[in-house]
Amino acid sequence: MTVKVEEGYVPFHGYQTYYRIVGECEQGRLPLLALHGGPGSAHYYITSLDGIAEKYGRSVIYYDQLSCGKSQTPPLPELWSAELFEDELKTVRRELGLDYVHLWGQSWGGMLAMQYMTHRPAGIASLTVASAPASLDLWLEEANRLRGYLPQDMQEALIQADEDGDYERPEVKRASDEYYRRHVCMTPDEEEDPKLKRPEPDPVGKECYHFMQGMSEFVVTGKLSGWDITDDLHKICVPTLVTSGEADECTPYIAKQVVDRIEGSEWVLFRGGSHCVHSEQPEKYNAVVEEFLERHE
Repeated sequence: MTVKVEEGYVPFHGYQTYYRIVGECEQGRLPLLALHGGPGSAHYYITSLDGIAEKYGRSVIYYDQLSCGKSQTPPLPELWSAELFEDELKTVRRELGLDYVHLWGQSWGGMLAMQYMTHRPAGIASLTVASAPASLDLWLEEANRLRGYLPQDMQEALIQADEDGDYERPEVKRASDEYYRRHVCMTPDEEEDPKLKRPEPDPVGKECYHFMQGMSEFVVTGKLSGWDITDDLHKICVPTLVTSGEADECTPYIAKQVVDRIEGSEWVLFRGGSHCVHSEQPEKYNAVVEEFLERHE
């Protein structure tokens, strides 16, 4: 099914934030605003949500967070922060007239969405948190636990890289690739839908990730170090769906921490899925999300 696609930019902090709107809302349906991960990634890898627009008659809105994807800027270490990206979310809603929407966020996008919702903004019909933690310290504990299931030589290579900062050694890349294959995205590169892939290198986006997170999945050395909104989750008072994959680096322990602290929230654990279960099982995933959205509008 072919649907309408609208692209454009909204002004933000003297730069331009790219947006993409897929489909149109049939009567009675609200748009879904989707936040990508990173920080420093882009919207491409979550466009499996286009299936919601194509099959269910609901518009899906994406945007590239500042400094990545099509929202290109020079490096902005003086600006990059969780607060900046929350301000950008507010700006996108205002500039696009998104007075009443559903909100969906994956990984860092889910962290950002939860942080935003603890401030109780108006006009959010529901929240979907896709494979996202409320505490980066817990995230690291679980990442290091998962790393412990890798072959011993791979564990040692990753630990050594975190100690000496050399992530370019072949054995480090092999170990990292194996961790990603197990817990981040199980779809082989050659089988992945081309539209989900970043079309060109994004050095500033990568620099943003390193500034905010660090160089590794197992040590957070960037500005997000210590990020934790666990004690604020009770402030989220909209219907909330938590999704995660069975082999996700967002482990059931991490997901349960979120579910336990958001009153009335629901949790769907996808068997055979990882951190990118939304794109690994797109039809099943989109159907689960759509059913939840329809119950809360």
